Amino acid sequence: MRLLLARGDVNPDKSDSSGRTPLWRASSNGHEVRLLLTRSEVNPDKPDRWGQTPLCSASSNGREGAVRLLLARDEVGPDRSHYIGQTPLRFASSSGHEGW
Repeated sequence: MRLLLARGDVNPDKSDSSGRTPLWRASSNGHEVRLLLTRSEVNPDKPDRWGQTPLCSASSNGREGAVRLLLARDEVGPDRSHYIGQTPLRFASSSGHEGW
């Protein structure tokens, strides 16, 4: 990932057809969240097409490190819900995680 991010022609906040960004995917899998958050062009609260944010994704997948990094950002809404009203806490609790 570092090699790709070092290029000037790579957009680290570009969404795929589901509206999911590299940060959204990284939050889901627990990979390179810290690295992506160092980039000013990355929106840490950008939702996918269903309104699920990186924080929702990290919460539902039990990625505590990613949750901590995202919650440390002022731009991240910890109570922001997706299209049917689920919040990051709801995702964490319904997936069997403590909800940090």
